[in-house]
Amino acid sequence: MAPHLLLVLCILFVLTGLSDTQLVSTVRHVSVKQGSSITIPCLYDQRYSNNVKYWCRGSFWLGCSTVVRTDHPKTSGKTSISDDINQRVFTVTMTSLSSDYYWCIMERKNEADDGVRLQISVSPGTPELYVDQQELTGVVGGSVTVLCYYSKLGDSGRWCRMGGSCVAVGHPGALDGTFVKLVQEQRETTNGYVLMVTMSGLMMENTGWYRCEKGDLQLPVYVTVNQPTTIQSTTTITTTQTPTTHQTSLISAESITSQPTVTPSVTTDQNNGGTDEMQQEKNQRLEHTFFYLVKAGNAMLFLLCTIVSVVKFRKNQDQDDTKDA
Repeated sequence: MAPHLLLVLCILFVLTGLSDTQLVSTVRHVSVKQGSSITIPCLYDQRYSNNVKYWCRGSFWLGCSTVVRTDHPKTSGKTSISDDINQRVFTVTMTSLSSDYYWCIMERKNEADDGVRLQISVSPGTPELYVDQQELTGVVGGSVTVLCYYSKLGDSGRWCRMGGSCVAVGHPGALDGTFVKLVQEQRETTNGYVLMVTMSGLMMENTGWYRCEKGDLQLPVYVTVNQPTTIQSTTTITTTQTPTTHQTSLISAESITSQPTVTPSVTTDQNNGGTDEMQQEKNQRLEHTFFYLVKAGNAMLFLLCTIVSVVKFRKNQDQDDTKDA
């Protein structure tokens, strides 16, 4: 029985370790003020649109406690979950926050579930990274400005499309065809800083989740892009010589985003921004390499366990045959 038990344990170990971590993604570390709320987006692969998703609390996956699921009542206490299968993202909104580790997890039939961990840090005072609004709205052809506030200058800030690419301070670029510019400013009123992110030339496909990054902290922001509305107005002009004429004009509504008053910008070294971005990419490559090394190691361990189990089984069989003889 021992060889069979060993083989079963090896199989279970490998199955729980071979899950592809790229199927689910989210932010890594979020700072939130005590008493406020936060919405966390969890992106997943399109193959699993109809799968059950759930939100779990705890440092380790095996010991985490399920808070809310998409196949049960979608609200538990002050935590709610919703699944947008069109954008392939499920979101969790928490209004009663505690500092801890949480998991975005997706169930998979006949194979191990897949999930990703994030950290939520709750502070009684001003968070290290925050925004005034987690949801913004713009119109096609217009622009939106996101203000990301932070307390320490430190690393260069970045603005990223969730599941996509990023733009760094000092390196204007485009995300999905929309021009993005980042300006880092100092605020004298709070002895802090603000990262002003401006997205111009908006398109409908720019609707979705983004994140503001500063060091190891990330904050998700949802941007909605709508078609511009038109308002038709009629003006009547009357004279003594000619009949009344009607002039019709179309007024296009444009989005207007207010910005706080800030002091002159802090000088940012573009080389440092490029170095930070290269370091981020290097770290991601190392993480991917480590992940595949773990998978290869698990496969080798499974093969070794199988060989050991077969050898022990045959040895026991030979001993039984010798006793019978």
